[in-house]
Amino acid sequence: MTIKVTIWNEGRHEQLHKEVQEIYPDRIDGAIAAGIAHPDFEIRRGTLDDPDEGLPDSVLDDTDVLLWWGHMAHDEVSDGLIDRVQQRVLKGMGLLVLHSGHHSKLFRRLMGTNANLSWRETPDGDLERVWVVNPSHPIAEGLPPYFEVNASEMYGEPFDIPQPDELVFISWYSGGEVFRSGCTFQRGRGRIFFFSPGHETYPIYHDKTVQRVISNGVRWARQKHTDGRILENWHRAEPLHGRPDRPKARSTDIARRSS
Repeated sequence: MTIKVTIWNEGRHEQLHKEVQEIYPDRIDGAIAAGIAHPDFEIRRGTLDDPDEGLPDSVLDDTDVLLWWGHMAHDEVSDGLIDRVQQRVLKGMGLLVLHSGHHSKLFRRLMGTNANLSWRETPDGDLERVWVVNPSHPIAEGLPPYFEVNASEMYGEPFDIPQPDELVFISWYSGGEVFRSGCTFQRGRGRIFFFSPGHETYPIYHDKTVQRVISNGVRWARQKHTDGRILENWHRAEPLHGRPDRPKARSTDIARRSS
């Protein structure tokens, strides 16, 4: 069955920074799209500067899994778009939040926290060793016990998020820090996967293992069934079994209650 995937990228670094343009000449969303290309995936792309902020209703409502990459323009995303994406997640759309998307309005709203963490960015990057701590999870399918990103931005604990439903990856950095780099959550009927490796000044999205993680994440996040009831607020005017006639209180019962 075809999975309809939409990759949303704010797209600002590629416009402003030559080094990012050189690493990702077709933008970050283009690199991700090329890396996860598969006959099972129908992939669309959008950016913040596209009409309707890259996610018109016609696209969002036809998306099985949304990938979200943002960094320098979180505050420019309209609250209206966040409202629409949140409702789609609650109704069953899968969501992959990538790298600095942890500070997006969307992720913070879905988590109910600030999602703060420690970080370090250096010209040569930190070695990141990503440990697969839940090898039986579908997102870990086909992965080795660990894999390495030779140059990465350091993200470190404490990470201000709710307790994840599942922890798939923990990263260790050459500076000694550790980080919960692959976490899953359920919100409403929607599955959410946060995956941190992917800083814009390093070619991380060209890495085959990272591409495999994202591809696995898309397959896992897709809603597995469509016949579940969408929870809405409704008025139930009548009891399920009706209200049986109540016997009239006897005078002795009334006397006991008043005494």
